[in-house]
Amino acid sequence: MKLEILSPEGLVTDTETGRVFLPGAMGEFEVLRNHAPLISTLVKGVIRYEEGGSTKELAVNGGFVKVCDNVISVCVEQ
Repeated sequence: MKLEILSPEGLVTDTETGRVFLPGAMGEFEVLRNHAPLISTLVKGVIRYEEGGSTKELAVNGGFVKVCDNVISVCVEQ
């Protein structure tokens, strides 16, 4: 699935991934392929995702995520 992370400074990443962990207001949650559509706020924490066989991490101060049709679009404050 496609992961797009944007910040006010510009594009942070645009990659293919198998799973993403996001810091939601009710706790961390995971998004896998074919996840149900959703829109959620994000809180201060770490976004973790797989890229090229390794795990990447991105610290964020909050933001929003939209999941639809195997595309995860994230707008964050870094």
